[in-house]
Amino acid sequence: MDTVADTEQAPADNSGPAENIDWGLAATIGKRVARPGPRVTRYTWERANAELLDAAVRAEGPVREVTGLADGLAVPTAQILDRSGWIDAASRSMPAMLAPVPSADEAENASDDHRSGHGISGKIAGVQAGGLLAFMSSAILGQYDPFSVDPQTGQEGVLMLVAPNIIAVERALRADPSDFRLWVCLHEVTHRVQFSANPWLADYMRSNVASLTGTDDDSVADLVGRVTESLRSGKQREKGVIGLMQLVQSPEQFESFERVLALGTLLEGHADHVMDAVGPAHVPSVESIRAAFDQRRKGPKNPLQRLIRALIGMDAKMAQYVRGKAFVDHVVERVGMEQFNTIWTSPETMPLMAEIDQPDAWIERVL
Repeated sequence: MDTVADTEQAPADNSGPAENIDWGLAATIGKRVARPGPRVTRYTWERANAELLDAAVRAEGPVREVTGLADGLAVPTAQILDRSGWIDAASRSMPAMLAPVPSADEAENASDDHRSGHGISGKIAGVQAGGLLAFMSSAILGQYDPFSVDPQTGQEGVLMLVAPNIIAVERALRADPSDFRLWVCLHEVTHRVQFSANPWLADYMRSNVASLTGTDDDSVADLVGRVTESLRSGKQREKGVIGLMQLVQSPEQFESFERVLALGTLLEGHADHVMDAVGPAHVPSVESIRAAFDQRRKGPKNPLQRLIRALIGMDAKMAQYVRGKAFVDHVVERVGMEQFNTIWTSPETMPLMAEIDQPDAWIERVL
């Protein structure tokens, strides 16, 4: 998201992008302009909620069995949200993800309210963020958020399932609702297992995102100018996909960008690998669901959708599924899942971006 420099006399030392966005306003704007979900009866809504809660629990066992991760850990309850609920949750989570990892003293003295940006610049950024949240709220099927706190247990990490979006997609695909809901949960539960079994991943992600989004001498105008020039000239990175974060130019930020991209590609590819490994035994119509879903991913978008997806990196995320799954498939086929799990040991065992397309190079370096 855009980082807006404060025009008032606000402290400049540890202020990051999260502090420069009015997240409360972002949530308000996002909920106001978000598109309504599909029309459903109360019975359909209640049944979908019940099935998704059950599927999130049923998916946990097969995912743990295939991955060999999180054995013996408790199985928390998922949150079933509508689009407004997801916007509220995202507006609370984003400041935590964008903020630098605090020291022990900073964490002890931190305020509980991270939702207000400074002055008029924070409100402008809040309006921009609200538009982004509104767009994303109709695209997210499910999400494991390692930065949110479960209100029931008080533990960090929440699995969220956006019911109206799941219903909309299963209808569009003409998929069996029960099968599709479990299939979605297999993917999202894999993310929960990844972070639950490897708690260091959350801080690793947060520290790199904070470095990536931290400002140095660049203004918002500079960043927008680079985006505009890139779109005009066709300048592309990462196999032709233009994403806002791919326009970062400082060496330090680009290194953080590559670490974030490699981590995201691994997490998404691993989840897709597990989904396909578990699916045939637990989701009867998995083959038709996978074929229809992949076709939907590749389907045409209108020009405005293409522009927004490019700017926020959604097309890059789609590429992550394909490249990440190919990486995981290859490594697991060569060395088995137990040896593959060495990847979760530390930042040093994470794949480099160049190794995503050359998995044998990761095997040689790490194993």
